[in-house]
Parts: sequence; structure tokens; C-alpha cells
Amino acid sequence: MKISDILKNEKPSISFEVFPPKADTGIESVRQAVEKIAELSPSFMSVTYGAGGGTSRYTLDIARDIEKRFGIPMLTHLTCVSSTRETVGEMIKKITDAGIENVMALRGDLTPELTESDRSGWDYHHAVDLVRQLRESGTDFCIGGACYPEIHPESADRREDILHLKEKVDAGCDFLTTQMFFDNNLLYSFLYKIREAGIAVPIVPGIMPITNARQVERAIKLSGSFMPQRFKSIVDRFGGDDASMLQAGVAYATDQIIDLYANGINHVHVYSMNKPQVAAGIVSNLSHILGK
Repeated sequence: MKISDILKNEKPSISFEVFPPKADTGIESVRQAVEKIAELSPSFMSVTYGAGGGTSRYTLDIARDIEKRFGIPMLTHLTCVSSTRETVGEMIKKITDAGIENVMALRGDLTPELTESDRSGWDYHHAVDLVRQLRESGTDFCIGGACYPEIHPESADRREDILHLKEKVDAGCDFLTTQMFFDNNLLYSFLYKIREAGIAVPIVPGIMPITNARQVERAIKLSGSFMPQRFKSIVDRFGGDDASMLQAGVAYATDQIIDLYANGINHVHVYSMNKPQVAAGIVSNLSHILGK
């Protein structure tokens, strides 16, 4: 089932993101965690794809297995940074052969090594190049893309960021998923600006439950996310106790999601970090809203 069709449903729903293991030794623990999250019956699940394709061999295996065993629509990530068109073309064929309909087209993170390298000969410089290739592949994919409520770190300003985002949508994106954010007002402002710019595809808010204090620094480093004082106070008060911070983090994320539903946003994507207890806690808090 295509994500674009799922997003037409006007009832509140939730999906989860999982990631493959970094090495062979972690595959079993990851599979167990992913299966527990799948047992919560989310509307769909996404599987990430390591920078430079580092975990790509597991991405498709997990997506194919979960869709087959649990009947949950899967969204497989695909990154193109530093890859050749031939390599990406081979991966697109594997996705097609696996029967996966949904692809999240991403450039991928620029590691320090990639940032310092000569990029003049790269086949891909931005995600829009991958979106075009997917759309021209001959397979009727449902294509997702990423967006940043707080401006892409490499954009000069909001105007430039929205121009590039519209270019990506015009190239063939069917929906967009946001980077994590911790203040819903930032999302509402972003939605107003992109709609005004003519971007009409569905926007899926991405929520990251912060369940330990160490995640805060990482979240700021990855996305430059604004941390509201209310959230900082939670981390200051409960960050020293893992169990308390887990409970507080799930509660804060739940509160964000409820506010989004109340303001007419029907679907939310949760970056679960392969933590079944976090996914289960959120679903339990929303059980009546989600009809579970």
C-alpha cells in the first residue's frame, strides 16, 4: 500500500522509524526490536539507510520481512550521497524486485570525510537528483522527501530553503516528512509558509522522543533543533535518572502528538530509535485516540 493513500485517511494514525544494525553481530537484537514495534500495528514503518549505503544490505531485508510477516506497509530509505548512478540504479531494481512501493529519497548526511572531498565529479549533489531518477525508473513508486521546519542547515535562509523544497516536490515527491522538532509552533509557521509558496503535498511531522539526556546534544548537533525552555527544564530535572527521563520523554512526545492531532494533522511519524518500550508507551498514551 502506498503511503500517499494512507495519508488520505482522516483518522489519527502513527508510524515508526527503525534502523538496521551497524554490524552483523547486531542483526538479531535489531530484528527483535523491530518486530516488537511492528506488533503495535502502526500505519506504516520506515527503515533507514546508512550514510554512503553503509547498512543498505539490511535495509531492504528488514523492510521486506516486516511487510511480509506483519502486513505493514514499509517505506525504505535510499540515500545517494557519494554514490554512482549505476549503484543507485541497482538498488532501485532491488527495491522494485522486493515489491516495496514506498521510497524515502534522501541525499544523506555529509560525513567530515565527504565534506572535505572533491565533490565536483559526484553524480548526485542533492536529493532532487535522486527523486528525478526514481520518477524516471519505470516503477510507480510513492516517493517521500525530507523537510526542515527550522531551515536546512546548509540553506542561507528560509526563502532559499523553500525554493529548494519546492524544486524537490515538483520533481516528483508525493509527501514530505519533517526533521525532528520540539516546539509545534515552529511546524505550524513552517506549514503556513510552504503552503503560501505552493507546496501542497502532505506533510508528516517527525517526532523524536528524547529519553535520555545524551540525546539532547546529539539532536541539536544533527538538526540544530530549538529546545523550548519547558523541555530544557524536563531534562534538567529528570536527565540524571534513566527511568524518569524515559517516562518524561515519552510524555513530552505524547503531548506534542496530541496537539498536532488537535490541530488537524492526522498522521505523525515517530523516530523510535529501535526502542519498543518508547513506541509502546506512546501508543498506550494514545490508545483511545488511535482506536487501539
